Amino acid sequence: MSNKIKAPYRYDFVGSFLRPAELKKARADFKEGKINKEQLTAVEDKAITELVQKQKEAGYHIISDGEFRRQYWHLDFMWGFGGVAHEDTGSGVQFNAELARLDDVWLTGRIKAENHPFVEHFKFLKQFDDENTVARQTMPAPAQTYQQFVTPKNINKTREIYATDEELIQDIAIAYRKVIADLYEAGCRNIQFDDCTWGVLVANGSIERYGKGANLDSIKAKLLLVNNLAIEGKPDDLTISTHVCRGNYHSTFFSSGAYDSIAKELFGQENVDAYYLEYDDERSGGFEPLKYISGDKKVVLGLITSKTPDLENKETIIARIYEATKFVPLERLYLSPQCGFASCEIGNKLTDAQQWAKLALVKEIAEEVWK
Repeated sequence: MSNKIKAPYRYDFVGSFLRPAELKKARADFKEGKINKEQLTAVEDKAITELVQKQKEAGYHIISDGEFRRQYWHLDFMWGFGGVAHEDTGSGVQFNAELARLDDVWLTGRIKAENHPFVEHFKFLKQFDDENTVARQTMPAPAQTYQQFVTPKNINKTREIYATDEELIQDIAIAYRKVIADLYEAGCRNIQFDDCTWGVLVANGSIERYGKGANLDSIKAKLLLVNNLAIEGKPDDLTISTHVCRGNYHSTFFSSGAYDSIAKELFGQENVDAYYLEYDDERSGGFEPLKYISGDKKVVLGLITSKTPDLENKETIIARIYEATKFVPLERLYLSPQCGFASCEIGNKLTDAQQWAKLALVKEIAEEVWK
């Protein structure tokens, strides 16, 4: 792999792609016991190989496995830790237009990371690296894992194992550092944390998700702490970025709100190299909070929506990019969709062709702006 390719790239994407019909069928067949794990893996391998080829043909320099081995963008990663259990109970989380069907996930013991399956997943993707591309590994942010186990639904089970949030945060950070080290050993130089905790925290009533007596400043401090502890001591040539989202399930969203109330902490104090930020509609507010971006961090503007098939007006997007330069220099700005195309297996409401048309537009605009 050439070190000339760095993440983020001027035209980029968040990570997940629409699952091919063959892959969806194989996963359903596996769940019903019609095929075994090896047969499912063979289908996954084939689908990922074809996806990477399409990414390269589209002219992209970041490659991902599309999250094709996952059912959910976040929960599958958590299942890879020791001490974590899950079950499909038919429940979920209410989004703006429908119920997002999600497994229940809870703790049965202390969180540990040994032979996390995502490391093997990355090794398969890594083989496709070449002088023009760099492989990206996406995973839920440490803050996302922390939030999962301190919600009112889970806190009682969590307290049977961890007496305090601080103890939980320490174990999550240790587990993440282990996975990050293993990924680095496998050749990974590009990790993306997907983090809905900050995108949800800006919404009205969001503090209630953390239980009675929670307050905004305390929550922000804990989210910041667990993320920073997890990446503490990372190698200099490992790029770690944060993608902030407000929910992306079957073209619906979970929360709305501008970045203002979290910007100082998230943009100023989180020790990541770059941010992938949702900015595809008015729910994300304006660009002014970007003034808190510290140091030489990079900002990937998610101005193209992955939720609908309609292509954005090119001149409108270019104008918005230049509007953002009031707060971050153009040389530290990049462009992408606001989120993936299939954060969960169900995917968003657009076709495969429309997905690639979106990415072609991202590339076209970026090449015009950053000539």
